[in-house]
Amino acid sequence: MAAGPEGKLQLVQRHVRAFPDFPKKGILFRDICPILKSPAALTAVTDLFEEHVRSRQLQVDLIVGLDARGFLFGPLLAQRLGVGFVLVRKKGKLPGATVSVAYDLEYGTAEVEIQEDAVAPGQKVLIIDDLLATGGTLLAACELMKKQQADIQGCMVVIELRDLKGADRLKPHIFSLLQY
Repeated sequence: MAAGPEGKLQLVQRHVRAFPDFPKKGILFRDICPILKSPAALTAVTDLFEEHVRSRQLQVDLIVGLDARGFLFGPLLAQRLGVGFVLVRKKGKLPGATVSVAYDLEYGTAEVEIQEDAVAPGQKVLIIDDLLATGGTLLAACELMKKQQADIQGCMVVIELRDLKGADRLKPHIFSLLQY
């Protein structure tokens, strides 16, 4: 396996597939499935996220993963860091008392939620997902964490679609491995 950060980034990039006109005409879909299929590429993603956290000496109590692909990368990073993992899910998918935030979509609204006792006030959290497009879901997750009085240490994604300017909505909290 490529030992340095550049080699790891190249390995991850080689495992992202592009599908033109999916899910509709004019969209270039970035597929992370090959990353998940490759133990070396998946390890490289986890290594790069861990290196980012440790190099910035971020103090983290919890990794917060977004539904659903944040659930793939988040627990791996949480295990490496020796911290817990919390789910942010689409409304209606979690049992027990929940806290939710609504956010705007291109055509309507959506809602995300966490269990009410998932994050305590003052806990330091790092939010993770696979892809940043317009930033709506990550921003909603940040709002959820603020509602819980958590201390947001940052947001991390594997892929950022720069043309959609989602990072502008999340500055200075965003870190992305790959930018397209």
